[in-house]
Amino acid sequence: MARKDEVGRWGEELARRWLERQGWRIVDVNWRCPSGEVDIVAARDGALVFFEVKTRTSTRFGHPLEAISAAKLARMRRVAGAWLAANPTHRGRIRLDLLAILTGPGTPEVEHVEAVG
Repeated sequence: MARKDEVGRWGEELARRWLERQGWRIVDVNWRCPSGEVDIVAARDGALVFFEVKTRTSTRFGHPLEAISAAKLARMRRVAGAWLAANPTHRGRIRLDLLAILTGPGTPEVEHVEAVG
């Protein structure tokens, strides 16, 4: 189990660095509430985006994006609402995005899917 946690933490750190290189400003990370957790909250171009990061070392058990179910998207919406309630100064467009990271051999691949829910 520790290995999975380590991969997840590594993927979230890689995602933060990748987002910053893309011009995103990181607002919050690993924010928790009774409804769940948001991996990364970031802002760019007037949009506030809640990112779910899924990291896999291979596609043996499917692509990282296959781990995002309808229930997970509903939970992301609830957590985003709770974050906004706890941080009422943020204004602008709100969106939920996914970052899939596939480590495999060589350079990690990052796939960004916008506006998922």
